[in-house]
Amino acid sequence: MEQTSLATKKLFTKELFTNGDLFKLFLPIIIEQFLEYLVGLADSIMVAYVGESAVSGVSLVDFVMALIISLFAALSTGGAVIAGQYMGKKQIKEAREAANQLVWFAGVSSVIIMVIIYLVKPLILNGLFGQITDEVRRHANIYLMITAVSIPFLALYNAGAAIFRTMGNSKLPMKIMLAMNIAHAIGNAILIYGFNFGTAGVAIPTLISRIAAAVIIITLALNKNQTIYIKRSLKHKFNWPMIKRILSIGVPYGLENGLFFFGRIIVLSLVATFGTAAIAANAVSGTIVMFQVLPGMAIGLGLTVVISRCVGAGDYEQAKYYTKKIMGIVYAAQVVSCILVLALLPFIMDVYGLSEIATTLTMQNVWWHAGFMVVIWPLAYTLPVTFRASGDAKFPMMVGILSMFFCRIALAYLLSIYFNMGMFGTWVAMFIDWIVKAIISVYRYISGKWTNFYAI
Repeated sequence: MEQTSLATKKLFTKELFTNGDLFKLFLPIIIEQFLEYLVGLADSIMVAYVGESAVSGVSLVDFVMALIISLFAALSTGGAVIAGQYMGKKQIKEAREAANQLVWFAGVSSVIIMVIIYLVKPLILNGLFGQITDEVRRHANIYLMITAVSIPFLALYNAGAAIFRTMGNSKLPMKIMLAMNIAHAIGNAILIYGFNFGTAGVAIPTLISRIAAAVIIITLALNKNQTIYIKRSLKHKFNWPMIKRILSIGVPYGLENGLFFFGRIIVLSLVATFGTAAIAANAVSGTIVMFQVLPGMAIGLGLTVVISRCVGAGDYEQAKYYTKKIMGIVYAAQVVSCILVLALLPFIMDVYGLSEIATTLTMQNVWWHAGFMVVIWPLAYTLPVTFRASGDAKFPMMVGILSMFFCRIALAYLLSIYFNMGMFGTWVAMFIDWIVKAIISVYRYISGKWTNFYAI
């Protein structure tokens, strides 16, 4: 293996990324994502102080917010791919233009989405979540009313973070996330334990921290001493050809992400029929397993930067080399993350203090998730990052949509109800979804068809 790797390197005139470059790119993103998930874990633990109904209500809204966040993450990925490919071509002026268009388009579209969320709030609470108790609905309403205001700021932060990562500066978003998450956790503790604000005690610090993070990162992105910066002007003219390039990546990925989370919400309405303990177990499981998947998701953000630069430079041999190398890093990192999570699981469950039924269901979910994570997940989710970064965004979108409906949703109902597997049946359906995606992604990669696409 070592000889093959060395032989591949000799084909390059110059490596675009050294091991040190990859380390500096990936580590801050992993830390940033870890901090974000850690606050999510702290939130759910603090909400558990209010009661299981509060945990369930907040978790239901978090699924909706996760859907919205995924849309802006997809849009930011589109901007990162386009700007990265321009940087690979040494066209810095165009890379700056892509960054400007990304920020403005994200800002305007996010305000529209925020307004829509408030308009359809009754549908979300009464229709989308299915059969939930009045108490769970009350907590969900409080949390949604407050956190929905943060949607534009989430969009701007994602856009700003994507700009800095494209330049190879992933350390700055990490520092911002560190400061904001510390403030967030302190705010939660004060409002929940000190002032007994209940669900609002989690929502208010969430809103304030997101506003602050967006303001800080956009302000720093205005610095003209950087390779890529945002123009300091409130007058903006949309460059539709450039936006179209960004959306050529962002829309397929956003549609894939959006339907993925929409599918999860549909499955969540199924989980809600199994009772409050099942909702709480599903929510807590979802929070905990994010730490297992954390390295893969974080490194995937960095992989977008690496592959887009390689493709922009027209060097597909390096794109293949880095894909294989980074896949190996993801596998190793996720083995470590799964072992750590499983080792800490008994302590985490003690902190949550859930009912015996909810605790048993949660531990079952987390153990099975770890087993499939270390074998299947990178093939299903890391390989498609390479496709999108090269411009081949529609293929993983189609695979994601079809597998969502035919595997994750249809099988969830079949296994949970027909085979009497209950809430755990929805998790088994998810594992099957991974397997199908992995098989198709490996075939696509080996075929080399993804090398025939261009984003600019």
